[in-house]
Amino acid sequence: MSAQTLIMTHSALLNLRIQGCRICFQRKFSIIASGQKNVPPRYLGQPSPFTHPHLLKTGEVTPGLSQVEFALRRHKLLSLIHQEGETLGASDHAVILLSHPTHYMTNDIPFPFHQNTNFLYLCGFQEPDSILLLHSVAGERLPSHRAVLFVPRRNQNRELWDGPRSGVDGAVALTGVDEAYTTEEFGQYVQRFKGAGCTWWYDNEPPVHPRLNSEYMQPLLDAKSQRNKTVQSVKRHIQYLRLFKSDTEIELMKTAAKITSEAFISTILSSKAPVDESYIYAKFDFECRARGADLLAYPPVVAGGNRSNTLHYVKNNQMIKDGEMVLLDGGCEYSGYVSDVTRVWPVNGRFTGPQSELYQAVLDVQKSCLSLCTPGTVGNYCPHHVGHYLGMDVHDTPDISRSISLQPGMVVTIEPGIYIPEDDTTAPPRFRGMGIRIEDDVLITEEAPVILSADCPKELFELEQIWAHH
Repeated sequence: MSAQTLIMTHSALLNLRIQGCRICFQRKFSIIASGQKNVPPRYLGQPSPFTHPHLLKTGEVTPGLSQVEFALRRHKLLSLIHQEGETLGASDHAVILLSHPTHYMTNDIPFPFHQNTNFLYLCGFQEPDSILLLHSVAGERLPSHRAVLFVPRRNQNRELWDGPRSGVDGAVALTGVDEAYTTEEFGQYVQRFKGAGCTWWYDNEPPVHPRLNSEYMQPLLDAKSQRNKTVQSVKRHIQYLRLFKSDTEIELMKTAAKITSEAFISTILSSKAPVDESYIYAKFDFECRARGADLLAYPPVVAGGNRSNTLHYVKNNQMIKDGEMVLLDGGCEYSGYVSDVTRVWPVNGRFTGPQSELYQAVLDVQKSCLSLCTPGTVGNYCPHHVGHYLGMDVHDTPDISRSISLQPGMVVTIEPGIYIPEDDTTAPPRFRGMGIRIEDDVLITEEAPVILSADCPKELFELEQIWAHH
């Protein structure tokens, strides 16, 4: 099925099939949200309305996103799968997604946990070592859908070290899935789907969670292969759903962009020459978190002078001298959604003639691209794409072609740049050693594009004015 056909299918499902089910979902999950059953333990493995009422409203799984919205996502996915399944001659389907594992810095010292975003998109569960199973059976009118979580068994000794886990009861109460079991029970549960009439949807290259893949999934996949039954990829369907942002998702992305924009202004104000790149990194990180961000969306680029010509420069450990510019490519994550903004400014507060000339040229190109919201400039001095999809990941939905038509609900970055190393003898001497990229986050709408990061200054006079008022 082509990309354009899948997008059209998504829109049709949204308009024709989902609206009729919204009332059913709301009735079902209002019972859970009201606390009439599945009462969670006192502490869970992630914030909840019960433990963090200042962050989440009743019925929300993550800040701003309700159990109803997650249930609608699952329904849309299974509806897409059923539609494709008709062409495969299959009526029963089982979709399996694995969480991320905990990664360790050394021995028993863990890195901060970050969930697999496809898994998170469908259930909102933020704990490691978990499995989400969506299964359906074709009915006379509409297929019957169920969502089941398999989560680690609660362990008092481990929770002493690592903090609380939600357990089976907490997982159901928190997320609103139909059932939950311990991870060890997964193998027994899925025996019912081993029949030849059930199509499996799972991605294992590379495996998201190597241990869960080898212990639980590989034996099932091997058995499936022996019966000459293929396993279908599910991630492409999830990515097409993620490509179009709901109103709630857009609000979260607006907040992430606003936090980032304010953090940029405070960081620019504090970057007085000479200044260490590590200071700018720390200042930007602090300003994002101080405004409510969960974490930085990615290791930022803080590149002074000629180092800005290294596209993924993340050492951030050199001094920026008076007269040099700094390129900061940074963003934050807020409730699972990210921003991605790049700005360049002189650390002494004043652009030189060549700096302003080259900067304005890039800015003019960026404005042109923003007005069109289509890729607009490539060449020897701009080796990267002029934009990418944005959402729960910085380079969101990577398997979707960037050549398809932009449609309302998509969020993209627009980031033209020019990079002239100081040893480039073919470039005019006055521009050598400069690297400039200007990047904004853009929501596609029926009318004009909405620049989510519009609060972040980028005009020459705006950047110099920040310093003038300092």
